[in-house]
Amino acid sequence: MPLKNTKPCWKQPPVAMLHRPPPATNRSLIVKKRMHGKYPASFFVQPQCGLCLFCRMAFKVSNETKVGALTAITITLFILGFNFLKGRNPLKKATYFYAKFESTDGLQASNPVVIKGLNVGNVYEIVPADRDLNAVLITIRLTEDIQVPANSVAHIKSNPLGTPSIEIVKGDAKTYLVPGDTLLSESTPGFFGSIFDKLGPTQAALDKLLTSLDSVASKINKTMTPGTQANIQDVVANLSQATAQLNTTIASVNAMLDAQNGSIAKTANNLEQVSGTLAANKEKINSIVGNLETTSQKLSQLNLQQTLDQLAGTMESLKATLAKLNSQDNSVGSLLNDKKLYNNLNSTVNSLNLLMQDLRLHPKRYVNVSVFGKKDKTEPLMKPMQEDSVTQEQRRN
Repeated sequence: MPLKNTKPCWKQPPVAMLHRPPPATNRSLIVKKRMHGKYPASFFVQPQCGLCLFCRMAFKVSNETKVGALTAITITLFILGFNFLKGRNPLKKATYFYAKFESTDGLQASNPVVIKGLNVGNVYEIVPADRDLNAVLITIRLTEDIQVPANSVAHIKSNPLGTPSIEIVKGDAKTYLVPGDTLLSESTPGFFGSIFDKLGPTQAALDKLLTSLDSVASKINKTMTPGTQANIQDVVANLSQATAQLNTTIASVNAMLDAQNGSIAKTANNLEQVSGTLAANKEKINSIVGNLETTSQKLSQLNLQQTLDQLAGTMESLKATLAKLNSQDNSVGSLLNDKKLYNNLNSTVNSLNLLMQDLRLHPKRYVNVSVFGKKDKTEPLMKPMQEDSVTQEQRRN
């Protein structure tokens, strides 16, 4: 049974060979078995130097070879890592397309390529399209297996908070691009460019506004005479007085709104008392309302139309009477409207009054009962006498 030994052969002390391999045994096969732990370390120990065959083969490689191999491995890993950081994964299959733009707008290699917001690749290379640099040719590397319609359009999408990217807007064509074809491209304004385009009309309006403000300011400067300044000061003083009056008014309103002593509070208390009184006299109010309802029913039962007709007839009669009084076709109308008749009537009344006074004062003039026929020689009255004169005249007679 072979001996088990887990330590490397170069750490084992030199011992005598327990088992020598047969002459026909392949030495490379023995080395492979040694590497897989099929033989103990003592099986390969040479009594002359104490080293196994595998260790002797390792020591035969020069230091230059080791350094070269390590350098090659390091360069390979560096290239793979650099390409991986730039988005170039050589281990992943990709397809390449091209697009021409007038400007890169800050686009750089390894920037993302998106379709409908999904990252499907990156920018592989950016080179001049011609010697005059009239455009730039951008190589697009798609890492996703996506069919791109022939009428798809590529845009450079600016991002103010990040890196710009290429956005592919898929078309509706039934044919598709093959790797190596050139995409249609459109130059779109960047983020700040779109903002400036939108601010263009606003800027024009602002220019007009500033011009108007400048003209207004110049007119104000022309009108700001000492008299105008005095007027403005008076206006400011009046505003101060108005503000003081407003404060006084607000204080008055606050006093009115006082919950205990304000006018509104008193009014509310009065209303509350009135409502309490109405609630206390509810039965009386109901009785009054009932009486009013009965009265209205009785009034509705009366023949008001006949009464109104009679009143209308009375008004017509009164109107006809007034018309006759204003007319001169009758005695009353003539008396009211004819001044001559009025004067004659007035004169007649005066003459009658004189006659009555003369008859009262000198009855003998009209009734003579004397036996001897004595005649009254007094003068007749020509104008009415006063009451005192009439009394004295009667006493003399």
